[in-house]
Amino acid sequence: MLNNFKKALFLFCCVSIVISCTSEIDDLRPINQETSATVFDDPASYKAFLAKIYAGIAVSGQQGPAGNPDLAGLDEGFSNYLRLYWKLQQLTTDEALIGWNDGTIKDLHYQNWTAGNEFIRTMYDRIIYQVSLANEFIRQTTDEKLNSRGVDASLKAEIQIYRAEARFMRALSYSHALDFFRNVPFVTDEDIVGAFLPKQTNGTDLFAYLEAELTAIESVLPGPGQNQYARADKAAVWMLLAKLYLNAEVYTGTPRYADARIQAEKVINSNQYSLDGDYRHLFLADNHLSNEIIFPIAFDGLRTQAYGGMTFLVHAPVGGSMPLSEFGVSSGWAGVRTTKNFVEKFPGMENSPDGRELFYTNGQSLEIPNISKFTDGYAIAKYKNVDRNGNPGSDTSGNFPDTDFPLFRLADAYLIYAEAHLRGGGGDANTAVGLINTLRVRAYGDTSGNISTSDLSLDFILDERARELYWECHRRTDLIRFGKFSSSGIWSWKGNVQNGTTTEAFRDIFPIPTSDLSANPNLTQNPGY
Repeated sequence: MLNNFKKALFLFCCVSIVISCTSEIDDLRPINQETSATVFDDPASYKAFLAKIYAGIAVSGQQGPAGNPDLAGLDEGFSNYLRLYWKLQQLTTDEALIGWNDGTIKDLHYQNWTAGNEFIRTMYDRIIYQVSLANEFIRQTTDEKLNSRGVDASLKAEIQIYRAEARFMRALSYSHALDFFRNVPFVTDEDIVGAFLPKQTNGTDLFAYLEAELTAIESVLPGPGQNQYARADKAAVWMLLAKLYLNAEVYTGTPRYADARIQAEKVINSNQYSLDGDYRHLFLADNHLSNEIIFPIAFDGLRTQAYGGMTFLVHAPVGGSMPLSEFGVSSGWAGVRTTKNFVEKFPGMENSPDGRELFYTNGQSLEIPNISKFTDGYAIAKYKNVDRNGNPGSDTSGNFPDTDFPLFRLADAYLIYAEAHLRGGGGDANTAVGLINTLRVRAYGDTSGNISTSDLSLDFILDERARELYWECHRRTDLIRFGKFSSSGIWSWKGNVQNGTTTEAFRDIFPIPTSDLSANPNLTQNPGY
């Protein structure tokens, strides 16, 4: 099933996909265009278009690894959705920093970005582009449209599931918009395609929309683990809802912790997922074998060749004396490391009994006097393009990995339950501690790292989330929820100071890009910018 889906996922490489919604945001300049009528004359195009929506968060265009981009502007490698999402979630925190001089990339870790930052702008564009793709698919799959094309009943039933998946993917991207920008231009499939300037929404309204959308599609999607690998099912909906509810107080001012716990419980009690016996297996070239991953972003070294996504996450952290063969790559990009402040989350630091500590320290210094020098700062050996037996991925060049990105996994559901309980969301303290200790038994190999009820606190949860989920696109959101991202919380080179300093509280939200403000007078800049 995995191989069949990875083939289907990238059918779009052979089909020129419709993008007729360019007026939804003036910045977007899709390269490949046809009319909707032409594409949807072919019944196979429905699945191909759905594949394009999924692929939009993995690759950057319609020709791998580059050369036919979805969006004009920033380099295709830089403008990849996952690569940008990771940078905004990780480089802005204590978990990662990068030494390259690519434009304004260092400003992310320094937390001194402006509304003209090209990485923030392109993340914004990617989100809107994904929403636009999903909107068009949903417009073209109404009963009226399908009937007019003479689509038979069996295909119509299948397309209704595709339609729910497209709505999930739209909600996923809008959830990123909510988390990063809050007040974004808002367009759905109900808006007529044409020359118009979208109105601006706000955090409260966008949250309510996402909650309603996800609740509506839950009953349509297959049960947990019952869809093809890397396609949305009910458990993916529950995880996205759990994460929205966990952050609801940040987004809307109204806490929803009981709802976060309930959604996490649905995932846990589905009994369709189990913790992988070896933490390291979750980040290898055959991590599709793990029963812990609920919803991944799928990659394949032969069919998803791109310079963003997992290619970036496997290559960019490799440099110095790190042996290339252990990572299944032909070269390291010597860019991304971590800070002393994150290393200190692990007892014993580089010699921690916690098996989640995957630091590479040979030739690397703990301190970072020079952010541009790769050997200043410990490297992290988490993502690799080798399988659990040490065999390299399918691309013999060693450039493009098979490793999938674990966007949602069971361990996060455990941590959400425990945090929601501590924040007054109900549930049971013994259950919360039991879930945490299940993670720690895996990490320590025995019960030596187990905690008691008296040890369970919000500070512990924040640190445990860092130890369990680092470099998986959670840290910025977590620090903001705990009030430790900008005006509180200090780590190396935050504020462009070697030992770190606080920054302005308005940086908890990114700016609306200057380019879109200029193009759309309906938009107002976020405070502070």
